[in-house]
Amino acid sequence: MFSRVTRLVIGLVLYGVGCAFTVAAGLGVDPWTVFAQGLSRVSGIGIGWVTNIVGLGVLLLWIPLRQKPGVGTLANIALVGTSLQLALGVLPHPDVFWLQALMLVAGVVLVAVASGLYIGANFGPGPRDGLMTGLNGRFGWPIWACRLTVEGSVLVLGWLLGGTVGLGTVIFALGIGPLVHLALPLLATKPAPERTPDRARV
Repeated sequence: MFSRVTRLVIGLVLYGVGCAFTVAAGLGVDPWTVFAQGLSRVSGIGIGWVTNIVGLGVLLLWIPLRQKPGVGTLANIALVGTSLQLALGVLPHPDVFWLQALMLVAGVVLVAVASGLYIGANFGPGPRDGLMTGLNGRFGWPIWACRLTVEGSVLVLGWLLGGTVGLGTVIFALGIGPLVHLALPLLATKPAPERTPDRARV
């Protein structure tokens, strides 16, 4: 149990730090961060705190979808945005392209590693992933259609609000799937080996 909790916490904190790297790079971010960034620019609230608020708002959408949050869901809401906000306070914001590109790639890799850790801990999906599976279960839409509809909508809305859409958005979209696919089997919690019963003594 301790190992799973540790993976969950480290994974969620790293996820926020990875998102902070992509924000600081300034080349474009993933759809949900575009949305949080747009809301942050309109409201004046820090992007990390907005991320937490958006996560809580998405969780409320679970109610009509009859989804039940797990420990990982609640931890996701509390930790990802907080670590994003704190990391942005110490990370540089370069204006040289090669440094921006380096930070972007580092951020995407960090998010992939973090995803392998917290998903592999098996404490329940994050609020955004749960929204996709909830739509799938409630309406029977394919997961890809749920993700495309939701993430496409928040991407456009975030861009209209002033979020950064660019090269980083494309790289994140193309790179995160294969990287998480590699990270999950390496970082997921390994099941305990089955114990074979002792043979009866003759």
